Amino acid sequence: MEIPEFSLPQPAPLTLADLIRHQAARQPAAPALLLANQGYSYSQLATAIGEQAQRVADCRIYRATGDNITLAWGAYVASWRNLPFFPVDRDISLPPVPSLPSDSALLIATSGSEGEPKQVVLGNQQLLAAASAANQRLPLGPGDLWLACLPLHHIGGQSILWRTATAGAGLLLHPDFSLPEVVAALQQHPVTHLSLVPAMLAKLLAADCRPPASLRHVIIGGAALAPALYHRSCTLGWPLHPSYGMSETAAQVATWTPADGPWQPGLVGRPLAGSEIAIGEDGRIRIRSPQLMLGYLGHCREESGIDAAGWLTSGDLGHLDSAGRLFVTGRADDMLISGGRNIHPQEIEACLTGFPGLVDIAVTGLPDAIWGDRIVALIVGDADEAQLLDHARQRLPGAALPRRLLRVSHLPRNAAGKLNRAAVRALAASQ
Repeated sequence: MEIPEFSLPQPAPLTLADLIRHQAARQPAAPALLLANQGYSYSQLATAIGEQAQRVADCRIYRATGDNITLAWGAYVASWRNLPFFPVDRDISLPPVPSLPSDSALLIATSGSEGEPKQVVLGNQQLLAAASAANQRLPLGPGDLWLACLPLHHIGGQSILWRTATAGAGLLLHPDFSLPEVVAALQQHPVTHLSLVPAMLAKLLAADCRPPASLRHVIIGGAALAPALYHRSCTLGWPLHPSYGMSETAAQVATWTPADGPWQPGLVGRPLAGSEIAIGEDGRIRIRSPQLMLGYLGHCREESGIDAAGWLTSGDLGHLDSAGRLFVTGRADDMLISGGRNIHPQEIEACLTGFPGLVDIAVTGLPDAIWGDRIVALIVGDADEAQLLDHARQRLPGAALPRRLLRVSHLPRNAAGKLNRAAVRALAASQ
């Protein structure tokens, strides 16, 4: 079976199981899956998946919850049985599952950071298109090794299973993100690819972890990358690639590389091959792509916000420069109006992140009769408040200056490191 590198097969898309079978025939002894206590070649992985699949009872959809190891095996077995797979965070309930499109391969819950989570339905075609385009932008092939520590109940984690199987690369899978385990793995294995959220990267830098010589690509997504964190990482040799994507696009749909020119705050590079990005009149990012979801669970494609021309209007704000590079400025729902000026929390957070003693920061607004939104910054760490405010005054317009600093022990973030903005507002109001 021939696997097209960057085009979709016709008439039926390859499944995750098809890709593993192909690699087992093409390079049976090549490393496929490395766990803490066991390693599988592609031939051994195909055999193990087939044996586990025989023990799965008939069902309409295969659901699993647990750590990354459990969810990876769930994805493999579900595909082997040609069943849609629903990896579920142990903290969310399982909704009823209505009828699904015939090509449904994966159900992924959105983060819920802006409200109730939705279940995104992705087909084999979307997942294969996303993996092929990602592997083209950040080359991945046989002999490469991807360290996966993102949660596999999010699309950022599940997409790595498809990328490595498509490329015939190895997958070094961790149950979750454990700082000591990730540091040790980078020292002990020839890791070439790594996906992180900014909070994970910050922890690695705080532990004085240096990238191994083998490491070529570190995808950063899930949240805005602060300039101070980017520049410190690059000084230490981390090969960062800020990216933009969502569950609805089967993970990244734009990724920055050095070919896009010097990195700037918010820059996530050009769209991946096959994808188009535009900006609506309201400033929202619009996407048309072969990676675009089949729809939300229980809703047809049109009811899921995809128009007749195939465009999805996201909830994210951004702009394109003259070279077609995408800049992401934040969520439209997060926009604040302070002193008559539109202020986005990410603008303030990016300015203050990296200040000495500041471990974490989130900015929100509370109702104010004079300002409209009174800017409040919740801070973690022992940073000097007076010096922090003075730092802000020198770099931010007056309307964006925090009117109050609230010191907290931690901020409400999900497993992918994304801020829960509604919980941040509630925490600020409670103080």
